[in-house]
Amino acid sequence: MSIGFIGLGVMGEPMCRNLATKQAEPVFAFDQSSAPLQRLAAHGVTAAESLAALAAACDVIFMALPSGKHVQAVCADLLAHARAGQTLVDLGTSPVALSRELAVAFAAKGVAYADSPIARTRQAAEAGTLSIMVGADPALFEAIRPLLACMASDITHCGAVGSGQIAKIMNNMVLIQTVIALSEAVAVAERAGMDGRVLLETLSKGSADSFALRNHGLKAIIPGAFPERAFSTDYARKDLLYALELARDAGLTLRGAELADGLLQEAIGAGYGAQYWPVVSKVIAKGQS
Repeated sequence: MSIGFIGLGVMGEPMCRNLATKQAEPVFAFDQSSAPLQRLAAHGVTAAESLAALAAACDVIFMALPSGKHVQAVCADLLAHARAGQTLVDLGTSPVALSRELAVAFAAKGVAYADSPIARTRQAAEAGTLSIMVGADPALFEAIRPLLACMASDITHCGAVGSGQIAKIMNNMVLIQTVIALSEAVAVAERAGMDGRVLLETLSKGSADSFALRNHGLKAIIPGAFPERAFSTDYARKDLLYALELARDAGLTLRGAELADGLLQEAIGAGYGAQYWPVVSKVIAKGQS
């Protein structure tokens, strides 16, 4: 069995490295940038000259791409070179409808398809302790689980194709709204004369404690740490739009998510689109003059 990996960005590169170093099968990788391919060569990863070459060489192919439109573009190429017996795994966050459409298209070529979006931080990708939410039939899930375990400490079978994306999109929707609530709490506390860090440290000892508080709140909002090359405001809004699209398809109106989307739009309009997305706290802190 040969393994392919497409997309070597902030999360993809360490994930590919973990795949190469934690199991014995050969790994081939493709990316438009040569730098990560050069770094991964030291770990035994072979650079593929093209998507066609990778598809020809690999039995299991992972994709770690920025958005559904990137997945759709890459899959159009892969479909042209697909062969029966292959498996394709999308590790990114894509629209549910797209995942299901691609699963049908690849099934016609005899290719198994799983949506397996990842959660947690860049540090988790480096350490191989991501959470992965899988949408696939049970047999396929069991087949790919050992490979996913090279990248993740928590692997959940969420159901049929599309279910992994549903779980991930809802995860990000809840996270975004939680970080907005934390940003509002800090803004109010600081204007009222309380130190924001003391507030969040106090909340962490009560019922308002959360992963978002301890990570996005204390490590980003309080120190004002919003670097680029992290999960950007543009990407956060992309995922929130997937949630709103999914809700519309289900006949639901998500008022909280719509308000959150408005704040993310304001942050992007203020020039924060490329920065780590808790930068939305800056918009909230400014309030009304």
